[in-house]
Amino acid sequence: MINRLHCLVLFVMICLSLSANAQADSASFRNSQLSYQRVSESWKKYNDTLSREFKRKGMAYPPKDIYLRAFKSQNELELWARNNEASEYKLIKTYRICSVSGLLGPKRTQGDRQVPEGYYFISEFNPTSDYYLSLLLSYPNFSDQLQGTGRLGGDIYIHGGCVTIGCLPMTNEGIQEIYTVCLNAKLNGQQNIPVHIFPTRLTKNGMAYLGREFSKDAGKQQFWNELKDGYDYFEKTHRLLPVMYTPDGKYVD
Repeated sequence: MINRLHCLVLFVMICLSLSANAQADSASFRNSQLSYQRVSESWKKYNDTLSREFKRKGMAYPPKDIYLRAFKSQNELELWARNNEASEYKLIKTYRICSVSGLLGPKRTQGDRQVPEGYYFISEFNPTSDYYLSLLLSYPNFSDQLQGTGRLGGDIYIHGGCVTIGCLPMTNEGIQEIYTVCLNAKLNGQQNIPVHIFPTRLTKNGMAYLGREFSKDAGKQQFWNELKDGYDYFEKTHRLLPVMYTPDGKYVD
């Protein structure tokens, strides 16, 4: 009985310690980010605006769970959010992507000027970007590593500056708002913010267009069919499937 009580006390102490460390890390990250002028100015300028946008959609702010979805053909980046894991995502706002370099299709090697396609998450907040502010994507993911050739490159960002050689460029105003909402979500406990990038909306018409324009590229057709399963599931349910891969790097439900 004493040993069990001792173990229980030790377990509680460990949990409290981990919680305290997590809170300290969050506070440190917040203070570090807001110490940069571009971040603090963005926060002051857009935090109240974002709060009103979320409340108009019946969503809590700061958000606990957000999701970004990009369409290269339409030059659009969508911001979705939900209040908890049991609820569906709701579309909050759509941002204009300034331009997209390369062709439709995934990024397969360094220097191909391609914007990646697939399932990623935000892995870094950069408050001192050459392009005002930037959010690093987790490219290359497991699929890219196995499907790509040679050196794959990296440093794929959502950023300001409205120019690109493989990233998703926004206006400075756009990245200020996106950076602020993503920072809020991270500070509110969201460790991984998913960012899914598609060549176009994978509707019946969208797939027909891709089939016509890239009829001789069987590799791209197979890849887009893999993405379509996740796209269709989200369209039907407004929920995300877990990202899973086959041993050779193909996306699978």
